[in-house]
Amino acid sequence: MSAVLGLSTNLRRLPGPRLGGDLERRALGAYLGLATGDALGATVELMTPREIRETYGEHRDIIGGGWLRLRPGQVTDDTQMSLALGRSILERGALQPRAVAEAFSDWMRQKPVDIGHTVRRAIVAFRETGSTERPPRDGDAGNGACMRCLPVALFTLGAPPAVVEAASCAQAHVTHHSPVADAGTLTVVRIVQSALLGGGRAELRVLTESLAARETRYRYDRRRTENPGAYLVETLGAVFQSLFATNTFEAALVDVVNRGGDADTTGAILGMIGGALYGADAIPERWLRRLEPAVARECIEQARGLVARSPLLGGSQGDHATSAQHAMDAAPGQGPRRSSHLAGGAGTGMGPPHPAWCGFTP
Repeated sequence: MSAVLGLSTNLRRLPGPRLGGDLERRALGAYLGLATGDALGATVELMTPREIRETYGEHRDIIGGGWLRLRPGQVTDDTQMSLALGRSILERGALQPRAVAEAFSDWMRQKPVDIGHTVRRAIVAFRETGSTERPPRDGDAGNGACMRCLPVALFTLGAPPAVVEAASCAQAHVTHHSPVADAGTLTVVRIVQSALLGGGRAELRVLTESLAARETRYRYDRRRTENPGAYLVETLGAVFQSLFATNTFEAALVDVVNRGGDADTTGAILGMIGGALYGADAIPERWLRRLEPAVARECIEQARGLVARSPLLGGSQGDHATSAQHAMDAAPGQGPRRSSHLAGGAGTGMGPPHPAWCGFTP
């Protein structure tokens, strides 16, 4: 960790609120893992495994380049949208879909190096109509909501399952609304949370197998997934195979990005899972040194700030234990309503949580 911004190897001295020991190590690992996985995979995005072998042998260093012609250590929309989402939550002290949409809109105005078609279409629609929830659409089962779900996993750590599910759907539906993608994204949130709390590979496998049992398209025990596209089923197939075929953070990330395809996103998602599982000290120092300092600093600050505000640590929203009692309510013409913790609205008279709010119940 001394590689990050020249800061001390003692995680307790990194900027941001104190979290303590193992949780802090895993939370920082998740956010820095997301960024390093993104930066590592971006070089070989859209390449096939054969093209990667012919060009790099085995791609294992953050060198930039690729079809986006990135600087070494530069990240893409996976990390940038995560940071925009996390910034929105920290600024409002809650997950507010309108604030999230505004944060994404502000990010797009900065002319990012890469942006997915589904995300662009949703942001344009928000600017034109003010809508913060896309209508259900089979074609929205891409990986764009899952790649940025880490802030939700951190902010809702320790919350009742209904609140976690509502938060996962609320951020996802700003740009993507598909039951298939909702199920995969929620599972990744829960995998990260399990790892943050000390769950090992066996516990994580239970979650992935539960997903596959309920939605068979997510089975990953068949042939090796190579050249995965942006369809979340393909993305998570590669991620889960690499996660369980390896036993270190570096080995997992190298394995998944060398499968090619949407490698910045497979790298980002496996990076957040692997970082939570193995901890920040498992991320190779040569990768951390390559991250752009401003990005690394904000990853650190958000990791600590979001977990510090989670129900697990008491947060700053009052009694989180009551959030599930009013996790949602149907407002005419407005879609599902969120809990006060998620939407920032106290005393809304919201009804009890629905057991399958976004179409998936584990």
